Amino acid sequence: MQVTRPCVVSLRWRLDDAQGQLIDELTEPMEFLVGGDDLFAKVESALEGQEAGFETDLALQPEEAFGDYDSNLVCFEARKLFPQDVQPGMQFEGLPEGAATEGMPAEAVYTVTEVYPEHVVLDGNHPLAGIGLRMHLVLLDVRTATEEEVEAGSVGEPIFMVQTGAPPDEPLH
Repeated sequence: MQVTRPCVVSLRWRLDDAQGQLIDELTEPMEFLVGGDDLFAKVESALEGQEAGFETDLALQPEEAFGDYDSNLVCFEARKLFPQDVQPGMQFEGLPEGAATEGMPAEAVYTVTEVYPEHVVLDGNHPLAGIGLRMHLVLLDVRTATEEEVEAGSVGEPIFMVQTGAPPDEPLH
């Protein structure tokens, strides 16, 4: 079967930054919906029309992956709003209750980048924002998507897993 939208593909990959440093390696096959929200547009384009066994190397510019870095998504919040054991690398969904910063996206995942006695620096950018990526991609299988998968726009698995100081099995959003 050829990859056509919508369908589900089973993939393995290796993801490096532009300097060749490993970011993520998907060694066990994982399924993704082509024609939904699971994959970057450039990855979907590379897969279209291909069959199981296809391999390729892709270079993804920041705007084709996790976007450009936006310094407006960095803010400072009072240290007292965080748990006692707060440390760089920890991630929080949304700003803490009582946050003084206005205009920041409520739904963003914020990464603690620095901790000071009086304040904590939060970054609402995706940890890979602003980074060019290289991906070696292997297409293992293609199948018809179910109605539920098409309706949901996803097979329901996270796209990338990386170490950010958070627990190792926590997905990036």
